[in-house]
Amino acid sequence: MRSWQVTGKGEPKVVLAKAEKALEAPGPGELRIKVIASALALPDVLLCRGTYPLTPPGAFTPGLEFVGTVLAAGPHTTLPVGSKVMGVSAFFMGHGAFADECKAYEQSTYLVPEGMNDVDAAAFTIAYQTAHVALVRRAQLKAGETVLVHGGAGGTGFAAIQLAKALGAKVVATAGGAAKAAVCRSLGADVAIDYTAGDFVPAVKEATGGKGVDIVFDPVGGEVFEKSAECVAPEGRLLPIGFACGRWGNIPMVTLTLKNLSIIGAVPSFPRPDMVKVQDELAQLYRAGKIKMLIDRKIGFDGIRDGLQDLADRKVNGRVVAVY
Repeated sequence: MRSWQVTGKGEPKVVLAKAEKALEAPGPGELRIKVIASALALPDVLLCRGTYPLTPPGAFTPGLEFVGTVLAAGPHTTLPVGSKVMGVSAFFMGHGAFADECKAYEQSTYLVPEGMNDVDAAAFTIAYQTAHVALVRRAQLKAGETVLVHGGAGGTGFAAIQLAKALGAKVVATAGGAAKAAVCRSLGADVAIDYTAGDFVPAVKEATGGKGVDIVFDPVGGEVFEKSAECVAPEGRLLPIGFACGRWGNIPMVTLTLKNLSIIGAVPSFPRPDMVKVQDELAQLYRAGKIKMLIDRKIGFDGIRDGLQDLADRKVNGRVVAVY
């Protein structure tokens, strides 16, 4: 079968190469999936660079997210062969979704909700589950609170904007450039700040009447996360979602103490019944039109390397989906 393989450490345009690959039968808890479409994600870029925590050794197939059909099911699984499913692949074992077939653990796989198209299903799981777990379960967002979303036009930021609005929050979003800020406003952000035009801290303070925000949703990391402490109201919550800039942020303990701030981890890795409930709640919001995928473009299998490089070069709003 066709696959894209990471052959070294570097930019996608350098280290991704096509190769023929065979998959063995699924083991306990595993599913073998015929991939219909896959979504390109920043972790795939980091896998190419060798900087992602779950990077497999040697040559491997990346591709975190997929939609497809179950070809074979290993022991201790419940989804029947032929089921149309979506979710996260076993990329950390080298069997990612940038191939005609991938492997996935049933723990990270879900039936495609009625009415959801293939392109949306391929890109849905990580973005919206991350936003839901972060804002609802971990930060316990309440209607009327204010959420600052960094990277609002990016792969998880767009989902956080929509979900926060659907839950009754005010949203202040940041993005790199006027065009990306406009995308944030189109998604429902009450205020969109172009951080390339100046420091976002005073702009956030102005947008909140000097009070600051209640929650920060930050996939960017680094200095952006560190400066966010200046934007948070006392007893606010900071959610370190990712490190798109290349490093995690570091806020001095004295700052956290004096303002009674909380840094809260938010990874959608809870027991399957919990995550199925999250997925069901998100599907209801999707069907109601309260959340909607932001698709930058659709590409073919052959376009994965170039599409991933565009993502690495920050030329993407929302998600790029490869349809096979």
